[in-house]
Amino acid sequence: MSFRRDGITVFHPATILSTWFGVGLLPKAPGTWGSVAALPFAWFLADFGGWPVLAAASLVCFFVGWWSSAVYVARTNAADPSEVVIDEVAGQWLVLCAAPLDPAAYLVGLALFRLFDVWKPWPVSWADTSVGGGLGVMLDDVIAALYGLVGMAIFIRVWS
Repeated sequence: MSFRRDGITVFHPATILSTWFGVGLLPKAPGTWGSVAALPFAWFLADFGGWPVLAAASLVCFFVGWWSSAVYVARTNAADPSEVVIDEVAGQWLVLCAAPLDPAAYLVGLALFRLFDVWKPWPVSWADTSVGGGLGVMLDDVIAALYGLVGMAIFIRVWS
């Protein structure tokens, strides 16, 4: 088993954070696994302090992800490595700011975020193709999350 991933070890803090503690290293659908792995943390944060704590955590995750992704991208020479999933975590948490603590709502939030993250409507597609480095890795997912956040707010309004 190799502990290096193209210029960076799996034990480097940037690898640990950008792959969300190794979740991004799973062999299939790392973005989906990253979003799923974000759910229990989101539940805990929302239960602890509601949407303001979850929003603050998403913001912190964005900046930590920007740094760790920038280091990872620079060391691996990959534009947007699929194993970097901290961007999914930050985006998923942002979408769930509009969700109540309800498993069904969290599943809808997961589906909405994955829809917009994969579909990449403008300006998500612009950020994905035009912004490089760690910021580019993070930015397209956060913009996709804004679409998901609006969708979640509409869903909750209709569902209620």
